Amino acid sequence: MKHRLFLFDLDDTLLDFKASEQLSFDRTMRALGLAALPDGLFARYQAINTALWRSFETGTVSKDFLKVDRFRQTFVASGLDLDPEAASRLYLESLSDTVVLIDGAKELCATLAAIGEVGIITNGVEQIQHRRIVSAGLRDHVSFVATSEACGHAKPDSRFFDYTVRMARAFTHAETIIVGDRLDADILGANRFGIESCWFNPGGLANDTHALPTFEVARLHDVVPALRGLAIA
Repeated sequence: MKHRLFLFDLDDTLLDFKASEQLSFDRTMRALGLAALPDGLFARYQAINTALWRSFETGTVSKDFLKVDRFRQTFVASGLDLDPEAASRLYLESLSDTVVLIDGAKELCATLAAIGEVGIITNGVEQIQHRRIVSAGLRDHVSFVATSEACGHAKPDSRFFDYTVRMARAFTHAETIIVGDRLDADILGANRFGIESCWFNPGGLANDTHALPTFEVARLHDVVPALRGLAIA
C-alpha cells in the first residue's frame, strides 16, 4: 500500500450523523417541552441547517451564528415559541451521547493506523467532534483531529488542508488520501490540494459535479482492498 496518511471525514463517513442528528433533535425538542413533534419539523430543520452549513463553508456566516440560527429559523417557520439558544445548547450536548458508527468504521481505522497515520478532518464543532470520536471508540486509532473551527477555514478550502497536514507526523502528496462522503467538500478539497481521494458513496449517487475521486466505494469494508489495488495498478 503506497499511502501512509489517511484523512477521514467524520460525519456520514465514519459516524452515521443522520441517525445521530435525528436522535439528538428529538431529545432536544422533548427537553424544551414538546411532547409530540409537529409533522415535518425535523425535515424543516434539516433543510435550514443544510443551507446554513453551505453558507458557512463559503464564508458568509459564522459557526456561532449557524448553531443558534438554524433553530431560530425552524421555530419561526413552525410557529413555535421556543428558545433557540437553549435548543442549540441542548442539541450539542446530546450529539456526543447519540453516536452511531457506520459499519466497518472502527475496523478500518484500526487497520490503517497500523499501516500509517489516521487523521480526522471535519467542519463540525471542535469540542463536540472530539467528544463524539471518544464516544465512538475511535480515539485510540486517530493521531489527530483537524477542525475548521480551530483552523479558521472550512473544507474544501486548501488553507484547511495546509493546516491539516502540518498536524501529521509526516506528509507527502503522493502518500496521502482523503476518504469522505461529500463531493463538494472532501473530494473537491482533495482535488484542489493535489492528493488522492476515495468517495464513500453508500447510496450509489451520481457524480454530477466537477469533483473527481480517485476511486469510489459503497462500503467501508472495500476501502483497504481498493487502496491495495492502487498500489499495484
